Amino acid sequence: MAHTVISMKLPPNIDPTKARLAYGDRALPKLNRELNSPDLLTRQRALMSLCDVMHNPEHISEGLRVGVGASLKSLLKDSDGTVRHKATEVLSIIAGHAVGRDAFVDHKMIVPLSELFDDNVYQARRNAHKAIEMCVHMSPGTEGVVDAKLVPVLVGRLLKEEDEIKELILDTLHYCMTIETQSALDSGAMESFTKLLSHKTAAIRAKAARDVMDLSFPLDGKDKAVDVGAIPELVLLLEDDNTDARAQAAGAIMTITITTKGKYAAIEENAIPNLVKLLDDPESEVRLNALKAITTLAEAPIGRTTLLASVNEVSKLIQDHDSPAVRKAAQIAVQVITWKP
Repeated sequence: MAHTVISMKLPPNIDPTKARLAYGDRALPKLNRELNSPDLLTRQRALMSLCDVMHNPEHISEGLRVGVGASLKSLLKDSDGTVRHKATEVLSIIAGHAVGRDAFVDHKMIVPLSELFDDNVYQARRNAHKAIEMCVHMSPGTEGVVDAKLVPVLVGRLLKEEDEIKELILDTLHYCMTIETQSALDSGAMESFTKLLSHKTAAIRAKAARDVMDLSFPLDGKDKAVDVGAIPELVLLLEDDNTDARAQAAGAIMTITITTKGKYAAIEENAIPNLVKLLDDPESEVRLNALKAITTLAEAPIGRTTLLASVNEVSKLIQDHDSPAVRKAAQIAVQVITWKP
């Protein structure tokens, strides 16, 4: 029978770990005030709710307008690990949108986020790296990371971090090296990438090979790749089970072997037989990169002599049905292999 006694329990749809949202356009200003509260529990609850609210892209611009960005920036230095964890989580959500990435640059959040790379809370470190990785998807963000001299810091953290963060660092460095490679070379990035070419995780092997290719575009990078022994690891990677790893390894060999030093180093490591095997690969990107690597190796007399035995396999790709780029690359490869002085 119903009675008038009111229960002290919260309704079942109320989460006590999250702040209660105000109605309508008052929700975000209220949460922003609570982010700056001196009470730890209030800050934690506000962050929990903000994580949910910011998943709606419509709320990101409004949140930034009312000052959420500045509040989150100050919370990155909070003494509480949970606050730092959830603050970086909100920032990683915001960084997934163009307006959020613009705010990162405008509010100068890159350096404060980088200070959490050594945080003792794993989730805070991961979210900080994730937010930075998303930020470098645009030119101002990439320039901000490079100008803040974070490339050596990222290289230094690469081999020490967990695998999930390793992937984020490799992606961040990939974008940074599109505008500047010298700081990566000077900080030992080629040595670190080479060590990761034999990593147990396929995604890390592929991204490491991609970064070796990025760092090998300048002449110093090509020479460094040969000096640190990247070519033997890349040749082994040509037989990898992962398609992306094979494609990136062939691309890295293609880039390194533009120089005479790189050509003969690859030939000595028996790269040619492995590259010829990739001409039958079902993925067009793998076939294309293998053809380009074969073409650069054929520019050396000993490479051309070795490849004459495989000219028929190369010629078949002139009729490749999947990719015009592969057909064109095959034509060029045949011309180089069959060239006579």
